[in-house]
Amino acid sequence: MTDDTPRSSRAVVIGGGLAGITAALRLADAGLAVTLLEGRPRLGGLVFSFRRGELTIDNGQHVYLRCCTAYQWFLDRVGGARLAPLQNRLDVPVLDVGRPSGPRLGRLRRNALPVPFHLAAGLAGYPHLSLAERAGVGRAALALGRLDPDDPALDATDFGSWLARHGQSPRTVEALWDLVGVATLNATAPDSSLALAAKVFKTGLLSDPGAADIGWAGVPLGEIHDKLAREALDAVGVRTELRTRATAITRAEGGGWTVHVDGEHIGADTVVLAVPQREAHGLLPGGALDEPDRLLEIGTSPILNVHVVYDRKVLRRPFFTALGSPVQWVFDRTDASGLTGPGQYLAVSQSAAHEEIDLPVAELRRRYLPELERLLPAARGAGVQDFFVTRERTATFAPAPGVGRLRPGAPTRAPGLCLAGAWTATGWPATMEGAVRSGFSAASAALRALGRSHEHPLQEAA
Repeated sequence: MTDDTPRSSRAVVIGGGLAGITAALRLADAGLAVTLLEGRPRLGGLVFSFRRGELTIDNGQHVYLRCCTAYQWFLDRVGGARLAPLQNRLDVPVLDVGRPSGPRLGRLRRNALPVPFHLAAGLAGYPHLSLAERAGVGRAALALGRLDPDDPALDATDFGSWLARHGQSPRTVEALWDLVGVATLNATAPDSSLALAAKVFKTGLLSDPGAADIGWAGVPLGEIHDKLAREALDAVGVRTELRTRATAITRAEGGGWTVHVDGEHIGADTVVLAVPQREAHGLLPGGALDEPDRLLEIGTSPILNVHVVYDRKVLRRPFFTALGSPVQWVFDRTDASGLTGPGQYLAVSQSAAHEEIDLPVAELRRRYLPELERLLPAARGAGVQDFFVTRERTATFAPAPGVGRLRPGAPTRAPGLCLAGAWTATGWPATMEGAVRSGFSAASAALRALGRSHEHPLQEAA
């Protein structure tokens, strides 16, 4: 009598960001004995929280869309969906303070009609574009809908040139395309791959009426991506080692892999390398990729967050975005941070912040406090109880034209060694969605290499 039960397999996941957590959960769900290594004292990667006095601060404002089905799987899997609810319907306040006649508030919103009519009424009433510009947006959106984001030719083209060829004025790019694109791609249209821009806009605006509805955490990010994630990992038996950095990955004599950390060598049948591209390059064993130095050609793009605590309430909306100002997006983080009393805590999220990422705090204070007063009259005369800055200099990979050919898939040429991270070939820009999808892909590749049957958690995937 033969035993067809597969022998116990061991997996090591290096990196405890969203990609690594996802891969570890999927591998453990499939019955593998999993060890997760993370060099930091917490999980969550670049999506984390820290304490500042009595407040809990997120390193930056992170949002997701209803079309981000992989990230919603993650929220469900760790028990955090209730903590990061979605809007009932897309509604983005857009305040233009650059008009000679004075500030004007407009809104980008949808209704319940089918695609593409769900945005028609909102666009028709959008006051920050002329009638001709609004009509031009509709024509460009239809053309964008005909593009295939997987076409390699699109990756070699920049989004800004494509918009110009399709009649989009500089004002239209500023007031609509970059308003959305900078926040999702972390780059302006001229610096963005048309393939990635097409993915964002087709999926978010043209796939389903509710696809672009916005969700964000009503609690500190660490509550979800560290605490709840750790509990989910513990529940399926994952051994999670924090403050533990892998120093090398080598072939084991009897097959499989050895992951080297300070004071320990960990054996594994499969390894998922879920760290940033430069760190991955340093750990990859020889022959794992045909052209490993391509990883070093993947650039990075920074995100700056300006945090202001006022002594009174100055904003009555959960968030807004601005035109005619260096300020991009402003979020009310008062309740999530634990601030009590009459004050209010605002987080100003500045994507693609190449020119500001290294400016001194004093200079950023001189720049942003007057801008917030210009945008929010109630801030004039309000006391500033705290002002500080968080900087992520390598927040995302740069979505530049040509980046698609540099992004590797999950499997490598080394059997049982897989890659994960938003920078891998997910088809998505560097978002929480892309990170989770990369974890799916890496786990699937690892299980295939082990001959393990598995099902993809998303219905649309094979």
